Amino acid sequence: MANDRLIITRRGFGIGLVGGAAALALPLSAAALTADQAGALVSRAVADVNSTINSGKSASAMYGDFERIFARYADVPAIARSALGPAARGASPAQLSAFTAAYQGYMARKYGARFREFIGGQIEVTGARALKSYYEVISVARLRGQAPFDVRWHVSDRSGKDLFFNIIIEGVNMLASERTEIGAMLDRRRGDINGLIEDLKRA
Repeated sequence: MANDRLIITRRGFGIGLVGGAAALALPLSAAALTADQAGALVSRAVADVNSTINSGKSASAMYGDFERIFARYADVPAIARSALGPAARGASPAQLSAFTAAYQGYMARKYGARFREFIGGQIEVTGARALKSYYEVISVARLRGQAPFDVRWHVSDRSGKDLFFNIIIEGVNMLASERTEIGAMLDRRRGDINGLIEDLKRA
């Protein structure tokens, strides 16, 4: 795990992930998941992001890579439904599917735009612990010339796979942050989910 590194800046990491992965519904059970497996999932995700950053690809190509990484390691349907909040209960299955797809692309572009600003640093996974119905993977972000800061990933196997559903950076919970942001976008559309979907596609 110690060799898995992500090039970042404190500013870029904080801003980029505040709009990042989130799901308010707690996992049902982590009985089949172990601390080692949860830690390994986060280590693989960090390694894949690091590889993309250092690939030398164009911005558009990197965004595609980030979308695949997000789809591979995050519980995207749960994250998207949580971000939509109470409006998800009134959405049709087709709207939920379209929103999830648009949200996944939106998140990939948001991550990618910030990752391009990152300079020398690394994230190191240091451990994992059980928290009721899921695991929290603890990591430390170390930046050149700045104090290390705490990054925590919440991982479950609720979907049938080991996936992360939340990230907490220096105590800032992505669950609440993302729901607030998407909720504000939906308010500007006067509750029109189809309009929100189109906004996410263009963002």
